[in-house]
Amino acid sequence: MLWLGLASKNNIFSSLIQFHSLMDESYEEVEEAVSPPGQYFNSSVICSYVFGFLEIAIPIDDSKTIPLIKDVFLPINPRFSSIMIRDENGKRRWKRVEVKPEEHVKIPKFPKSESYDHYFDDYVTSILTERTPQNKPLWEIHIIKYPTSNAAGTIIFKLHHALGDGYSLMGALLSCLQRIDDPSLPLTFPSRTSSSSQGSKKNMIQKLPSFISSFFSSMSDFGSSLVKTRMVVDDKTPIRSGYEGTESMPFALSSISLSLDHVKAIKTKLGVTINDVITGIIFYGIRLYMQEIDYMARKAKSTAVVMLNTRNVKGYQSVKEMQNSKVKGLWGNKISFLQITIPKLSQSENCNPLEFVWNARKLIKKKRRSFSVYLIGLLLDLEMKLKGPEAVAKIIYKTLGNCSVVISNIFGPMEQMALANHPISGLYFTMTGGPENIDITIMSYVKVLRITLRTLKGFIDEQKFKLCIEKAFDVIFKAAMEISRTPNK
Repeated sequence: MLWLGLASKNNIFSSLIQFHSLMDESYEEVEEAVSPPGQYFNSSVICSYVFGFLEIAIPIDDSKTIPLIKDVFLPINPRFSSIMIRDENGKRRWKRVEVKPEEHVKIPKFPKSESYDHYFDDYVTSILTERTPQNKPLWEIHIIKYPTSNAAGTIIFKLHHALGDGYSLMGALLSCLQRIDDPSLPLTFPSRTSSSSQGSKKNMIQKLPSFISSFFSSMSDFGSSLVKTRMVVDDKTPIRSGYEGTESMPFALSSISLSLDHVKAIKTKLGVTINDVITGIIFYGIRLYMQEIDYMARKAKSTAVVMLNTRNVKGYQSVKEMQNSKVKGLWGNKISFLQITIPKLSQSENCNPLEFVWNARKLIKKKRRSFSVYLIGLLLDLEMKLKGPEAVAKIIYKTLGNCSVVISNIFGPMEQMALANHPISGLYFTMTGGPENIDITIMSYVKVLRITLRTLKGFIDEQKFKLCIEKAFDVIFKAAMEISRTPNK
């Protein structure tokens, strides 16, 4: 997961030929230990999946599906050909098995209709909560050959979170794709200007005040995270029901497409980052929705859990590099989280929506300097050693349940892609498995920023929530464009 600008410089994927050689095609017994996060995400408490959606611009020809799975998808990582077992000591390990691709490919049949949007939505709702069998590798590919209002067809990759985090799984997915303009060229990704180059020129004396400030800020963040996880619970509001077992209830999926150029225009006008803009829009939209449903909810205490990629990398690495144990960006689950208070709407009728962006900037700037995410990771590792994976899974579950919304962000490629000569018109993702009532995921692709909303059916009014996020963007864009000069915030 990439958030708060932790990883976003230009990088590339190696060609398929490079990583095809990573695996021995024979199915010898190779039992790799399951990482602690892999055990958390596949426990009796949490069963989490990452879903990647590819919107296809032309009707789908599925005749090459099985060969592509065998020749391209399975060689990416041995875990795609493994199941999770317990050894004689009761420890979980990955065991290689023979894969029958046809058992993992699902092609639904819908009744004949003038519009298939409703059937598509219902089908997605059903697969969001279904668990994949544990006696087979933990992934599925769903091929929707019916047109919707967004695409001529849709391919859905359902990948268990135990296989890897968003960074790993998106890297695997993108490795199956090629640039349309020139397949021989690598994909490139958005960049951001880092201030670390200036900071690196300072000597230790000059860095000392910043280090001291960061230390105390990190301790404060770490302490507040512990309190929030163990004791403090968000108020029950229009975005947090407080119901138990919501992870197994039906969820709706909707998405919003924003112009990346417009987001960049706001960024330039306000002198902030793209992450600041996105966070401000989401927080403002959430508060608008809460106010529309219940006016008094504007005063409620609500928190967002922001998922973080903890790798010390500047962008995506090739699958070959992720497999190399000597590099920084290892394959797997290298994630942590932060809890960020969602700012409240001002009581004033003249509430300035840009304050949400500026407040987001202050929060993000503070969090970016903090190393509390690593302390949280160390604490979870300690809990794992002392109490085992089920106990840690309960802590993560409680953390998500005590908060109101989970947010994750991944940077996508800047060039349009194709899968087996099928142009991809849209790309987005979501995740499941936690007790939260709302998941918000953000992904860029070419010049579009896609915000995906996974909302609890029967509790969240998904259409109204979507409209409130869109309204937040429109209001913030208009207010930013009316500024004659860049404010000093």
